Parts: sequence; C-alpha cells; structure tokens
Amino acid sequence: MKIFVAGLPYDLDDAELEEIFEKFGVVVSAKVAIDKETGKSKGFAFVEMQNREEGQEAIDSLHDISLGKKPLVVKEAEERAAPPRSGGGFNRGGNGGGGNFNRDRGGFNDRRR
Repeated sequence: MKIFVAGLPYDLDDAELEEIFEKFGVVVSAKVAIDKETGKSKGFAFVEMQNREEGQEAIDSLHDISLGKKPLVVKEAEERAAPPRSGGGFNRGGNGGGGNFNRDRGGFNDRRR
C-alpha cells in the first residue's frame, strides 16, 4: 500500500520517516520529497508498506498527529494520471485565436482594425 504523508517537519529525512512507519509493519520504501533546486524537503513524502492492513493502521494512527508545527495528513496515495504527451500542449495547425502573424507586413495583424 502506498501512503501519502504531508505536514512533515522540513528536517525529517527518509530514515526517520521509515522509523515512524515501521512501528506499524514492514516498510518497503520511505521517501521524503526533495526540491531539486534547493535540496531541501518539500514537507511531504510517500511511504510504501508491504501489507495493506498495516498501512491502514499507520494511516489511522498517524493522521492528524503533530510531529512539528503542523498536523500530519496521512492517507492512501492516489494514482497519478499519465503525464501529458509531448507536443508542446498547443495546436500547431490552423489560425488560432488572437492575431495572425503576417510576414509580408512584418508582424502580427490586429483583427480589431
């Protein structure tokens, strides 16, 4: 069972997170989300527990307790939607909204004229 945990103290590391959850059962992985630019915790993590019942017990026991300034949010992780397909996210064909680029006139046409 994969568990989402938010409201973590920013100085909590993976090992400490695993230690908290292993009181409820076997922890497959415990990973605090780290900001790529700063290298600091984002204050949330994902924990994977081997057994669903143990994972549910961890959720029930840890949700709303405080490890720091904020109460924890502990819940079953939701499946992520597939990432969008590459292609820039816009329609490359046709005349989109707004003005049209006109090379002959050296720029955009303003349709309000």
